[in-house]
Amino acid sequence: MNPIFEFFLTPYKEATTFNIVLEITAVVFGIASVWFAKKESIWVYPTGIISTAIYVYICYQFTLYGDLIINVYYTLMSIYGWYMWAKLVGDQHIPITKCNQLDWMKTLGIFISTAIFVIGVYLYFNRFDRMTDYFDTFTTGVFFAAMWLMANKKIEHWILWIFGNIISIPLYFIKGLGFSGIQFTIFLVLAIQGYIEWKKSINKKIQTL
Repeated sequence: MNPIFEFFLTPYKEATTFNIVLEITAVVFGIASVWFAKKESIWVYPTGIISTAIYVYICYQFTLYGDLIINVYYTLMSIYGWYMWAKLVGDQHIPITKCNQLDWMKTLGIFISTAIFVIGVYLYFNRFDRMTDYFDTFTTGVFFAAMWLMANKKIEHWILWIFGNIISIPLYFIKGLGFSGIQFTIFLVLAIQGYIEWKKSINKKIQTL
């Protein structure tokens, strides 16, 4: 067998058909969610909730507590984001904007508090026994901050997604979740495209003022 295919498929030899189908389903809805985010469509949230809810179960099965926490937060933040994107300010939905100094301070606060919390969880479960656990504490903070920025339609959330996805792609392959590794590769491409599209949208609004 080709070494690449063997590396990808070996972790699934002991996986049940049910868990494999669940992961593929989560991947499909996750990709759909990011595609909708790129298009600034509110469907980003219902599709995202389905994906993250499935990943909560998958991460629990694989004892990936950092990733589990991420997906619980994603699910809750998706509900918040759904509300934010649906509500009207006057007769308009909230627009795409750039972060100001206060936004960056809040983002940094979310990152630091999240990292500290995840470290505490891993210490409690005595789970700092894999190199990926250390990266988890960092990427969890990045993704928590990105999710908050996305809910408030801040264009910089794409930059955090790009950064976090670059780190996460090899991590998921190492963890034995090959389909999820492919998902994050697609996420990276969509995040770059999403930033470009949102940037064009902001520039277009500036020109019409």
